[in-house]
Order: sequence, then structure tokens, then C-alpha cells
Amino acid sequence: MIPLRDTIRSRTTPVVNYTLITISIAIFLFQLTLGEPAYGRLLQNFAVIPGDLHATLLSGRFSLQPMFSLVSSLFLHGGWAHLLGNMLYLYVFGDNVEDRLGHLPYLLFYLVAGSLAALIETIVQGPADVPLIGASGAIAGILGAYFILFPKARVLTLLPLFIVFPVIEVSAWFFLGFWLVLQFIQGGLSLGTEGGGIAWWAHAGGFLAGAGMLPFFLLARRLKS
Repeated sequence: MIPLRDTIRSRTTPVVNYTLITISIAIFLFQLTLGEPAYGRLLQNFAVIPGDLHATLLSGRFSLQPMFSLVSSLFLHGGWAHLLGNMLYLYVFGDNVEDRLGHLPYLLFYLVAGSLAALIETIVQGPADVPLIGASGAIAGILGAYFILFPKARVLTLLPLFIVFPVIEVSAWFFLGFWLVLQFIQGGLSLGTEGGGIAWWAHAGGFLAGAGMLPFFLLARRLKS
């Protein structure tokens, strides 16, 4: 299922959401200018390398690069489909979550959800040398928050069914609930493998992290106001 838009209109301009989308696209365009050696160095320096992160966690000693990569990896993407799919979900669902949380708290929420998602993927799948990149873990956190905040919203959805592509409207709880179940199924099937290049457990973990963090962010906003 491909989301096209939702029925909830944001009361404020989602400046952080637009900025995240713009930065992600700009960095991807920069990636396209790199040759293979430079691209490899970029991944080594800014992608999450699960083996390195796993070793850091087990050692109990702080190491800047593996921890910094939890954030920097969110802005790297592996191809046009990877980028555009992530940005579409962020565009459809992120504006209303930003509206509820506020601009700067939304940015913090995005970065923390993405970092937790990569940690969960590393813990579940174990050490590996395949880099983890992409905003999908952070966006999964946004989906988790949206699921709690706007369960009755409607999502205009494109269904790619072989040669026909019907557009239907479904409830947010069904769309996002189905999405989450799919991540768990695919994640279970991927255990012990590289998951076909998709970090399924980062998606599932990010969703649950976002849903779990939401009450604390809402409480902080109420106390501030």
C-alpha cells in the first residue's frame, strides 16, 4: 500500500518536516556525485556499521563515531526508490505529528526514534558488516506516534495490484497496523539473514519506540505551556 495523503490538515507549517525532506534529498544528490571509493568512505564514516556498534555496546566504553552514526545514517539513502519511498511517508504523516509536538521537539523525536531503531536492529540481528542507512527507522517512529494520535484519520491509498492501481481510502489504524504487522512478519523471516537489504526490525522497533516515547513528549509540551 502506498499512501498519497491523509485527511488531517496541519494547523501550522511543518518547517522541520520540510527541512528534513530537503536535507535528505540534497545529501542523496551529493551521494550521486561520488565515485565508488569516496562512497565507500562515506558509508564507513557516516553509516551505522552494526559490527562496530555492537562492539561499542559490549565494551561499555563510549566511542563517538559509532554513536554519531546513529544520527548521520538517517540522512543517507541507497537509491531513488529508497529515498522517495521514505520521503513520501514522511511527507504524508510527519506534518501532523510535528503540529502536535512542536517544531524542535519533533526534530528531537525524529532523531531519537531513528537512533533507537538502529540500535534495535543491531541488537536483534547481531553484528554484521552491512551498513545501515536510511530514514525509515525515524519515520517508523513518526508512524507509531501518528497511530496513537490520529487513529481515526483516513489515508488515501494506492494499491498496486498487478496491472490495476485502485485508489481507496482506509483508516489510519488499519493502514499503519497492517504496515506494522508486515514488518514483524518480514523481520521474523529475516532472522539469521541480511533481510534482503531491508532493516525490518529497525522499522518495527522504530514504530514501537515512537509510540512509547509519545506520552513523554506530549507531557513535556503540556508542562512547558
